[in-house]
Amino acid sequence: MMRILLHTCCAPCLVYPLHDLQSEGHEVTAFFFNPNIHPYTEYLRRLDAFNAYTREDHVRTVIDEPEDGMEEWLRHVAYREAQRCKICFDMRLDATARLAESKGFDAFSTTLLYSRFQKHDLLKTTGEAISRKHAIPFIYRDWRIGWNEGVKRYRALGLYRQKYCGCIYSEKERASKIIQP
Repeated sequence: MMRILLHTCCAPCLVYPLHDLQSEGHEVTAFFFNPNIHPYTEYLRRLDAFNAYTREDHVRTVIDEPEDGMEEWLRHVAYREAQRCKICFDMRLDATARLAESKGFDAFSTTLLYSRFQKHDLLKTTGEAISRKHAIPFIYRDWRIGWNEGVKRYRALGLYRQKYCGCIYSEKERASKIIQP
């Protein structure tokens, strides 16, 4: 059994990875750190869904959003939009690894590995690099295999699910596809 700090992007993406890790006997703490989510009202909706789900399932949590987190994320991404996913993954996984290291966790991972819409190979290499940097193991799992099961579970729970990754660029891409003639 390991103590794992699991970066959590949103409640729906937490459902399957949490169950998978717990079914193996691991002690999991869900870490909500997502300064990329825009607009701020969307961030609050996702945080509310995260809190509701983790309270209901008695999941240990850490919520650590610095006051200037959104601004910091924007400063890192501005004029580097083509690398925004890499920058975003680096920022969130580095914060997770640092916290895991400082609080004595055995390993860290991310629910981003559950999404069929994320850059999975980039997530894996980013997690591995950050693991080496902080000397704490990164738990890699391809949780996309549980996509359908996770969808059934979070729908049954009535969890709020967003329609884009969270950043203003992905929201723009989603909206432009909807309004294309």
